[in-house]
Amino acid sequence: MTRFGAFLVTLLAACAPAPQEVATRAAPLASTLPPIKTFTATPVSTPSRSNAEIAQDFLDLSFRMESGREIPVMTRFEGPINVRVNGPASELLIADLDQLLSRLRREANINIDMTDAPDAQITVEAVPRDILSAAVPSAACFVVPRVSSWSEFMQVRRTSVVDWTTLQTRTKATMFVPSDVAPQEVRDCLHEELAQAIGPLNDLYRLPDSVFNDDNIHNVLTSFDMLVLRMYYAPELSNGMNRRAVASRLPGLLTRMNPAGQRVGSRPSQSTDQTWIAAVRTALSAATSPRKRRAAAQQAIRLSQTNGWGGPREAFAHYAYGRLQVGHNSNQAISAFLRAEQIYRSNPATQIHAAHIAVQRAAFALAEGDAAKTITIVNTAIPQARNHQNAALLATLMMFKAEALDLQGDNAAAEAVRLDSLGWARYGFGQDIHVQARLNEIAALRPL
Repeated sequence: MTRFGAFLVTLLAACAPAPQEVATRAAPLASTLPPIKTFTATPVSTPSRSNAEIAQDFLDLSFRMESGREIPVMTRFEGPINVRVNGPASELLIADLDQLLSRLRREANINIDMTDAPDAQITVEAVPRDILSAAVPSAACFVVPRVSSWSEFMQVRRTSVVDWTTLQTRTKATMFVPSDVAPQEVRDCLHEELAQAIGPLNDLYRLPDSVFNDDNIHNVLTSFDMLVLRMYYAPELSNGMNRRAVASRLPGLLTRMNPAGQRVGSRPSQSTDQTWIAAVRTALSAATSPRKRRAAAQQAIRLSQTNGWGGPREAFAHYAYGRLQVGHNSNQAISAFLRAEQIYRSNPATQIHAAHIAVQRAAFALAEGDAAKTITIVNTAIPQARNHQNAALLATLMMFKAEALDLQGDNAAAEAVRLDSLGWARYGFGQDIHVQARLNEIAALRPL
C-alpha cells in the first residue's frame, strides 16, 4: 500500500485572528508534559456486513493491485511467519508492533511472532521520511516483496523483483516506515503495511470498515480486516488459486467464519472506477493548484451521484470538497461537511468517519463563539476517536472542548481537559512543537 500523507484537519484560517493576536492568545503548553498515552491491543469492532458483500470485497482486494492491474493467483506465506526489525527503532515502534502481532494471533489466527533472526520472512525497516519520499513520492510507507533491506530495495526497485503480480508464493517482504514522524503515524503504517505484506494488496474506497481503503479514516486493523486475514490463511485456500477457484470456496468459508453475515438482501457494492479514484487523488494532491483540486473534488461528487454509489464514497468526496473550501468559501465548506456528516451518520459502520467531520464543525462553532454547540459536537465524537484508537483525532477534539469550556468561563474544567489531551497529543502529533502548534491553531479560532 502506498499510504497517502495523513489527511489531517485543516482549521479555519479565514476565521483566525491577526498574527499579533494569535501570539498573545496561544494556548499554554505545560512546562513538563504529561506522559505519552498509548492504546492497548484491543479489538476494533465494526458492524458486520453481509457475507455476499464480504465475499466480493475479498476477491477485489485479493486479485487486483491499487493501480487496477490484475493479480493472476493468490499468494501467501506458508508456515509460521517471523517479523524482525532492522536497524534502530523506537521503543514505541517495538511496543506497537508487538501489540499488532498479538492481535493477529488472537483475532486472525495467524501464526506470527517477532524474532531477531536475520532470515525472518518479514522485515520492518525505519527510514527517514525524506529518503522514503525521494524514492517513492507520495508514499508515507510501503511494502515490497523479495527484499530484506533498504539497500537491497534500492538496487532492484525498478525491476520485476519487487512486482507482486509475479509471485507464486510469498517467502520474503520488507515494510519501510518513516523513522522521524509521530508515533501514531508509525503505528498506522505498521498496521496497513503488515496487513498487505501477509494478505490482500488492494485498497477499495467503497469499504466503510477497513484500513484497506485509501481514505485513511481507519488507523488500525478492524474486525472486518481481521476476518479478511483469517480467511486469507484458512485451510480452504492456498497458494496458486485463481479468482474463480477462490470464489467457489468463499460461501462455505464465510458460513463457517462469519455466521452473523448469513442474511439475505445485501448486495455487493459496485466497484469504483479509475476516473473517480483519479479525481480523488487530484483533490488530495498538494502539488495541484487549489482551483484544480476543488474541481476534482466536485467531479468525484458528481461521479458518486451519477453512479448511485452514495455511502462512504460520496461522503468522502463531500468531505474532501469541504476541506478545500475552508478559507476560500465558508458557506460551501460547511454545506459540504454537513452533507458528508449526514451520509456518514446514516450508517453504523461510518460513525468514526462522522467523528472526523466533527472536527470541522467544531471549528466553525468555536469561531462563532458558540461554546455549547462546540461541546455538544465534540462530546459525540470523542468516544468514537477513543474506540478507534486515533490519538491525534482524540486530542484535537479534547482541545476544542477545552477552548469551549474556557469560553464559558469554566477555566478549571478547561485546564483539566486540556492537560488530559496532551498525553494523547504526544502520541498523535509527536514532537512538543507540533503539540503546541495544534493548541495554538485551535485557540486562535476563539473570538476575541
